[in-house]
Amino acid sequence: MKRSKFKFSWVFLMVTAGVMVLAGCMTQGPKPGEPFSCAKPSGIHKEIAPEASLEDFSCVIKPYEGTDSLHLNVAVKNISTKDQRFRVQLFLSNGKAVGGLIPEKTKDGLVKPGQTAKFTYPVKGMNHSPEQIDIFIKTMAQ
Repeated sequence: MKRSKFKFSWVFLMVTAGVMVLAGCMTQGPKPGEPFSCAKPSGIHKEIAPEASLEDFSCVIKPYEGTDSLHLNVAVKNISTKDQRFRVQLFLSNGKAVGGLIPEKTKDGLVKPGQTAKFTYPVKGMNHSPEQIDIFIKTMAQ
């Protein structure tokens, strides 16, 4: 009789350990280098100029200045009839903010009508996605 209780406890222990391992795998965050959604759709607030269309907004964790950091991928399409330059501002719920101009430099020209320009904004010291993000895309005066 004691022998069957001993087997049952080992089986129970093994099943419990397997469930804990699987539960741990399911709760892991995104893997470094793989794009993922930056926040829930309800956590993203967008204000985009009528001349622009946000074609891609995703996140990826990759090294930046020696530490794994969040990178925000932004692709903006010019849907106007004129060449444009866009100002992108991204405000995160933890108080951090990043942004810049697309294109960064105008030596090669502005974003032509129908073209899409991309840029990746790193957020140093942050290795997880924020709960909320505010996205502002405006056109620059010509």
